[in-house]
Amino acid sequence: MQIKPLIGNATDYEINLDEIAKEHLLLFTNNGMGNGLIDHIKDVIYVDRQLFDKSKTKEIAKEIELLNKEMFDNDKEYILIGPGRWGTRDPWIGIPVNWTQISKAKIIVETSLDDFPLDASAGSHFFHNVTSMNVGYFSVQHHSSDCFINWDLLANQKIIKQTKYLKHVSFEKELTVKMDGKKRISLIDWQ
Repeated sequence: MQIKPLIGNATDYEINLDEIAKEHLLLFTNNGMGNGLIDHIKDVIYVDRQLFDKSKTKEIAKEIELLNKEMFDNDKEYILIGPGRWGTRDPWIGIPVNWTQISKAKIIVETSLDDFPLDASAGSHFFHNVTSMNVGYFSVQHHSSDCFINWDLLANQKIIKQTKYLKHVSFEKELTVKMDGKKRISLIDWQ
């Protein structure tokens, strides 16, 4: 058995769903971890769903490492979105990155695809880094009626860099990330 601390902001952050306009959201999940408000991020690095190849997850991890280094060199944090488990040792269920390859990610999003299911991860040393460094961790099942990622919105943002499998985009304005640690509701507002 492993016991892991869930680090969060000293004060609880509460999301009132009655005040949320879904058309202003890049992402919504009721399966998030983290607590608080982040409002300084413009950059999103994501695995392009149309180009994703589950037999190439090790190659994808190397591409992410290069983009993360660029973010490190520019002292910028970003939101990372991709299919399956981040940090898995099994390349057939997710992207097998280590912590240093995504160290500038402030929010990590795992999502499922039609032929790539998602079981949210929570049992690794990688996951310990996520919780102890107060990195938001969101899980989005693509077939859920409650949770979503606005892929069209992502596709319409300014492309900073594109690799074989990834896109690094930047929003014109800072995104607002809200995480309600008690309800496990998390969202990213782009307006």
